Amino acid sequence: MRRDDPVYIGVMFSQTGWTAVTEKSMLSATMFAIDEINQSGGINGRELIPVYRDPAGEPAAYKAMAADILADGKVKVILGCYTSSQRKAVLTALDKEAGILCYPAQYEGFEYSESAMYFGAVPNQNSLLLARYLLENHSPRIYIVGSDYIWPRESGRIMGDLIRSGGGEVLGERYLGQQAKRPEMDSLIADIMKCRPDIIFNNFVGQSNLDFYNAYAGNGLDAGQIMVASLTTSEADLQEIDPKAAVGHITAATYFASQANPANISLLERYKTARGEPAHTNMCWDAAYTQTHMVAQAMRNGSADSVGSIRAGLLGTSFEAPQGRVAIDPSNLHCYVWPKIGIVRSDGQFDIVAQTKNAIRPNPYMTTYSINSDEKTAADTISHTPEWT
Repeated sequence: MRRDDPVYIGVMFSQTGWTAVTEKSMLSATMFAIDEINQSGGINGRELIPVYRDPAGEPAAYKAMAADILADGKVKVILGCYTSSQRKAVLTALDKEAGILCYPAQYEGFEYSESAMYFGAVPNQNSLLLARYLLENHSPRIYIVGSDYIWPRESGRIMGDLIRSGGGEVLGERYLGQQAKRPEMDSLIADIMKCRPDIIFNNFVGQSNLDFYNAYAGNGLDAGQIMVASLTTSEADLQEIDPKAAVGHITAATYFASQANPANISLLERYKTARGEPAHTNMCWDAAYTQTHMVAQAMRNGSADSVGSIRAGLLGTSFEAPQGRVAIDPSNLHCYVWPKIGIVRSDGQFDIVAQTKNAIRPNPYMTTYSINSDEKTAADTISHTPEWT
């Protein structure tokens, strides 16, 4: 390996701040993937070196740090961000500097940038499966809650449309800021209890998600009374939540650590061997790990020093990810993913109770959602796209 000629890659995940509970897992996955890449020969003999920054969850810091990382031209790719506001801030920096942002979180869709690749789920890949599951298995009278920014609000709108289209009801909807204190959470829980929904659709993120579940349990609720369904609650959150507050609740995700497929089992074994402890994986861990390896593949197959070559390489490769085989759709730069439904167990893991038979094609630009809408795009699989290798 020519260590005098390394390849640099930007890494921006917060170890501090309100979104750190999830971003720490993304950072862990990214660094582990970089270690694996270097141990297998790096980028055609060149060491892959992370240029790391901790933006502490703040969009302004993401923008400033991204600009700093890209300034000297050595870094061509940034792996990073969790929230939509963080992502949009980095894309503003990329408007001025050449580079690619690889984004490993689920989000609301309706974005296209030549400077981005999207590895998380969009609503047709997670909200649709969750709504169908709730309508088929529960009395869908829901109350929608979440953090007060674009992704939770848009996810709430879409879920409301889906539930109503299937004959369900939306009994209430409230969003709280990231600095919401326990009295605000208690007031929210009181209103939920007054409305008596069957399901709370929860899209709080970061510390607010932990605070929500603790307030939920602190007010005497459990899954037997009002179930919580989420697109954000993962194994990372469950490590920080009182188990009694989470058991029996539902998450729709592209990946769960409890998956028994060979790629996931192999990953967990490799991580434990390398780190001497079990991996704490979740949906964002999987996406962060996957995008790092796919960037490395693109660099090996072309030029690690050309943004255009890396971008073209990402559009021409697939990867056997822990969640299942994935690839980027060249038409919209979003990823085929494998949606699943999990129910929280007492050990902080999930029992997988529903999953798609194929990877679901991303359709990030759907304007209306109905449970009875045309499912053609949702039924497409990776094997139907022959230009991918």
